[in-house]
Parts: sequence; C-alpha cells; structure tokens
Amino acid sequence: MAKDYYEILGVSKNSSAAELKKAYRKMALEWHPDRNKDPKATEKFKEINKAYEVLADPQKREVYDQYGEAAFKGGAGFRDQGPFAGGNYSGQNGPFSYTYTTSGGQNPFEGFGFGGFTDPFEIFEQFFGGSPFGRAKQRPLYQLTIDFMEAVKGTEKKVQIDGKAQTIKIPKGIDTGTRMRFNDYDVLINVQGDSRFQREGYDIITEVKISFPQASLGDVVTVTTIDGPLDVKIQPGTQPGTLIRLKGKGVPHVRDTGRGDHYLKLKVVVPEKLTNRQKELLKEFNEEANRKKTWF
Repeated sequence: MAKDYYEILGVSKNSSAAELKKAYRKMALEWHPDRNKDPKATEKFKEINKAYEVLADPQKREVYDQYGEAAFKGGAGFRDQGPFAGGNYSGQNGPFSYTYTTSGGQNPFEGFGFGGFTDPFEIFEQFFGGSPFGRAKQRPLYQLTIDFMEAVKGTEKKVQIDGKAQTIKIPKGIDTGTRMRFNDYDVLINVQGDSRFQREGYDIITEVKISFPQASLGDVVTVTTIDGPLDVKIQPGTQPGTLIRLKGKGVPHVRDTGRGDHYLKLKVVVPEKLTNRQKELLKEFNEEANRKKTWF
C-alpha cells in the first residue's frame, strides 16, 4: 500500500516549508532509535526521513503531489507514464560530460552513484545552478575549503583567481555543497568537520559525557557551544540518551536572523576501574536497593 508522506509527518498538503521542518524535527526526535525502544522505531524513522527528503524539496514535492509515491519507486505501475518514462539524454556541461538513460518502470532516482545526491539532477544543480538540460551560461567553477566555525560565523577569504588577488565574503550559516556566485565565477564551498559538533541542517548535536552520580543526583556541567562555554543543569534521574535542547543556539540562518537549535545527547559513562572504597559504596548502594526492591 502506498504511503502518504504528508500523513507520515502529520501535516496537511498545503503546509509551508517551515511547518514541514518543524513537524519533521518533532517526529524524528520522537522516533529516533536511540530514544525510542519500540521494535518498529527504526523503520518508522526511515519513513519519516524519506517523507521529509521528498517534501522538503520543492521539485520533488511537485512530482509527488502529481504522481504520488510511485514516482520514487520502480514498478510496472509506473511504466510508460509520468515524468520518468523511458528516454536517452546526453550532453556537455562545463568540464563534465554526461549520458543518462532510463527505461519504462526504472526509477532514475535510484541506483546511481552521484556522490551521495538523491537524484541525478541535484548534482548538476549544485555545480551549475540548474538542470543539465538547460542552456544557462557556463561560468568557471572554483572550490574553496573553510573550517567549521568560519562557515557558522561567516568569514572573508583572500584568494588568487587568474593571477589577481580577490576577497570572497562567505555569509554566516553556509554549509558544504553550497554554490556561490562571485563576480564572473562560481565558488563551491567545502566545510571541514569539527570533532566537537555534528551539524544537521541548521541544528547542532553534541555528545556530553556524564558520570553515574551526575545522572542520578543531578549536576551543572559546562558544555561547548558555537558561542563559547555554557553551563547546563542536569536534572536528577537523567537517563542515558536524554536530549537537552538549547533553543536558538544552533547555526545562524543564511538569509535571515533566525538560528537552529543545539541538542546535547547525554551519555552516562560507566567507569572501567574502581577503587576498593568505590566498590564498597556501590555494594552498599546495591544492598539498600535490594531491600527496597528497586534501584529508583
């Protein structure tokens, strides 16, 4: 049975991009396998990501609204009709040549090694700003690598292009794969990773290690954010895998004043070695818990 992507995310068909993102974030956090121990959590999480991947892209959403889930799957029911009927395409775009062939019933969005892009059109849009079948004027393309914090905060880079010194202004919030127009050139941005942060869109996720006593009794820990150190309160009885949301502490939006969120994923660390005194205390703790028939 075909799945309704709107129903999976719990939104209406006329939902805005912001509403889709909000619903996705809520559902993804609820059904993430690390948090949700339901046996169906992993499959549900995959469905949520697939639904958002399609609906968050205006072009894919338009195709989905017209043809439904079948547009993104192979199958006899979609042979010889819709946007993915058979055809042969070839051409030249800048330094890249391409040959692209489809046959009825074959989904061109699957089975291609386009460097992690979901469909073969996206890679050309990232590099050239449009479909390879268009006739836009081609411009020289350069790659520029910046570090994580430069991408988050924005920066200026001095480069040499055609023997001339140039200064490229990088806006805040930019991410890997972004293609910028600069004078008569195009610049493809590559952002180096930062071991302290994992970026998901405009959100940031970091793992924070705490001890068993801190998780049980509560504490205040200092965490690293893109704005610097921040003291965060750990509630008593915190469970492993708990997520703490730091609202508005994520990556700045490129085109407005908004920001994403920063999520702290708490990991309770069990010590590998204990002193004799620590062992005695834990034995007393265990005996007391057994008398009460519960640890909590």
